[in-house]
Amino acid sequence: MTLFECEKRPASGSKGMVVTNHPLASGAGAQVLLQGGNAADAAVTSLFALSVVEPMMIGLLGGGVTHIRTASGSHHIIDGLSTAPGKASANLFQPVSDDIANYRKTAGRKNEVGPLSIAVPGALAAWCEVLSEHGTISLSDALEPAIQYAEKGFIVSPYLTDCTTDTAHDLKTDPALAARFLPDGNAISPGTRLKQPQYAETLRLIGQQGPKALYGGPLGEALVAHLADNGIMSMSDLTDYRVATREPIYGSYRGFEITGPPPPASAGVHITQMLNVLEHFDVAAMGFGTPDSVHLLAEVLKLAFADRAQATADPAYVDVPVKKLIDKAYAASRVERLDMSAAQSWTPGVSTGESKSTTHVTVADSAGNVVSTTQTINGLFGACVEVPGTGLIANNYMYNFDPRSGKALSVAPGKRVFTSMAPMMVSKDGAIRYALGLPGAMRIFPSAMQSIVNLIDHRMSLQEAVEAPRIWTEGGALELEPAYSESLAADLAEPGHEVLRVNRVAGGMNAIEFGTEGLLTGAACWRADGTPVGIAGGNARPGVRFSIR
Repeated sequence: MTLFECEKRPASGSKGMVVTNHPLASGAGAQVLLQGGNAADAAVTSLFALSVVEPMMIGLLGGGVTHIRTASGSHHIIDGLSTAPGKASANLFQPVSDDIANYRKTAGRKNEVGPLSIAVPGALAAWCEVLSEHGTISLSDALEPAIQYAEKGFIVSPYLTDCTTDTAHDLKTDPALAARFLPDGNAISPGTRLKQPQYAETLRLIGQQGPKALYGGPLGEALVAHLADNGIMSMSDLTDYRVATREPIYGSYRGFEITGPPPPASAGVHITQMLNVLEHFDVAAMGFGTPDSVHLLAEVLKLAFADRAQATADPAYVDVPVKKLIDKAYAASRVERLDMSAAQSWTPGVSTGESKSTTHVTVADSAGNVVSTTQTINGLFGACVEVPGTGLIANNYMYNFDPRSGKALSVAPGKRVFTSMAPMMVSKDGAIRYALGLPGAMRIFPSAMQSIVNLIDHRMSLQEAVEAPRIWTEGGALELEPAYSESLAADLAEPGHEVLRVNRVAGGMNAIEFGTEGLLTGAACWRADGTPVGIAGGNARPGVRFSIR
């Protein structure tokens, strides 16, 4: 009997695949491929659509990381992460606890909700750059499905209702958000058609003016004016914002090449680091979900988070020891400390000197281009602040910084937020095999790593790998999803793990498998409204004629 059963089924296709966390966004991206667009076109179109139908997760005032693999095999990382405003300082927030579970909490929750929690947005600039540098369609064409969904409305899913219910207390503090998502004081009901005409007009304005509508134009003026009394963002923060293009991190695991984003994203460095440690163990022989395999994963997560807190931040501000962190010799030195019979508290093995709930989309086209992109406004509904008259929901990305001064992840003017985003790709012998990613804040890159292990070590199908139960810890409680048994929880308590049962670890994963003979498989998991759409078929055979009698 298996430990878990898959709740969804994969899709297959030979001419393209789009996997997003909402069926309408997947449909929008697939339509672009059907009309001759490429993976970048479809990905950006899907992201704009998601900003309408998944507004609690993604928006133009957010940020994210895009990983592009071209048909020639080259990899490109587009960093559209948010930055701290120019008036921000390391003492902007007042921490309330040094306990690991409450480490980022601050007095008045000012880094979680409200004006001070808002970082300079990078999403719109990055999406437009991806389209202009790697796409083939116009910005106005990429916006059209989103405009239609905003103007004509879409049917609210139970998932959106649940997210609204969970955030109702904070949404009530903003009149515009409360009117949109809490009609009559209650969360909008499943089955309701949600129309967002103001946001439709905002999207049309962007179609006319491009990203300048926000970065120096009327949308930016509206944002800065709304934050004038209680925030610290200025128009120069917006006009000075720049997308960063970065070199990916390359690692290897049991003959596979692992490629992911570099700092300030954690995934490329720390997934590689964790896999380097796991390579010293026969993970396949341990079996999935056994006490030994879960204990090993937990210890590997803790050692990675210890190094992450010490070193992985914006490389413009912190000298990140990337080469050491991904070095297999360094992993071997960490293995020497690992005890398979006892849970440990891990300290960093590297040092650094100070110096200079999210969504995911995975797309492949018929030409061999692949896009894996993770985007977010950070928390559910971000800062729970709407810019009046625009339908734009602000991010709460300042929560990602360490609220204490003197740390690698401390707040600094213009500093890019660090992130757990993990738009990952796995290749073998030069051919791409998997592309995947997911939302979930601090739990993203650990979950992506577990799915890679599921595929390579446990030889799971793609659907099994994305739906398999997950664990998470950064040194405190060890979180287990429901599919793990009570007996496993008891077994893990013996070596000293403090087990915490949770409904889910991170969010809905989207993945594509590149099989033999050009067959694509797309999969999405039960943790969100994820929907794969595969494209097959093609034109009629040349020379075909129909005779009429």
